[in-house]
Amino acid sequence: MTIAAPVRNGQAVIAVEGLRKSYGKLTAVKNVDLEIRRGEVFGILGPNGAGKTTTLEMIEGLRKHDAGTIQVDGIDAVRQTARLKQIIGVQLQSTALFTGLTNFELLQLFAGFYDHGMNDRELDQLLAQVNLIEKRNSRVQELSGGQQQRLSIALTLVNKPRVVFLDEPTTGLDPQARRNLWDLVRGINAQGQTVVLTTHYMEEAEILCDRIAIMDHGEVLALASPRELIAQLNSPPVISGLTNTPLPSEQLRHLPAVQHVRLDDEGFELHTTDTADTLVPLLALAASLNLEIRNLNVRQGNLEDVFISLTGRSLRA
Repeated sequence: MTIAAPVRNGQAVIAVEGLRKSYGKLTAVKNVDLEIRRGEVFGILGPNGAGKTTTLEMIEGLRKHDAGTIQVDGIDAVRQTARLKQIIGVQLQSTALFTGLTNFELLQLFAGFYDHGMNDRELDQLLAQVNLIEKRNSRVQELSGGQQQRLSIALTLVNKPRVVFLDEPTTGLDPQARRNLWDLVRGINAQGQTVVLTTHYMEEAEILCDRIAIMDHGEVLALASPRELIAQLNSPPVISGLTNTPLPSEQLRHLPAVQHVRLDDEGFELHTTDTADTLVPLLALAASLNLEIRNLNVRQGNLEDVFISLTGRSLRA
């Protein structure tokens, strides 16, 4: 397989306008507009139920829309779904595979569905690319969770797609398997393929994506690069720490320069306009209550702060 540098020339490979989808009284996707550039890794970030998967499935031609237009590399995704499916690769959140076939036979089967599927030599190269060549003759039930995800992604690549869609590809994986998947996504993109992924992991979106659309309640709330989103927020510094017993929220709110307080079972976060003005009174408050603050940390704003600013709630909620 020839490897080429991704082309990031600003040309739109996907253009979505006024996309809507409702189920009875529930509007799952509300007038979504998206422009995804050729050669980029584009992320759709949001909690479960935000409309990410529904949006992706309509772009992929897997779900009917109620209104709007969808163009994928010049193809009308609504009227030309057969043509569309020849040029895209789709990895769903869950995949049912034939357990009687080996991994290589599964790749052969999927490649046979396309006009320009990979030949056997290319399929072996693909197995090597996803670090599964030693599992060539194994069956899917013999693979670990991370290996099954890598096989699922390999199956999306057998037709040499121009656009690769990954729907929450690292959900349920341990940290090491998740990072292995990140390397794989980077490798796919390095070959010149546009990658569109959904995720509810802040770190994943920030590390992988050239640009991100933040979705909640079926709407796109913001769209920019991670750096631009954080810069637009103009977020104040955040002081965080862990305590065995929660600090009193009312007293934290009255500390100097504090703008916002977040508490959970393990610790706290204080958004402050002046770190020095807040830090000394915070330590004095903890000492007066005989509480020890562990893992005390000061950081600048991040994507989670952007999400909270836009939605008023944590992504974990």
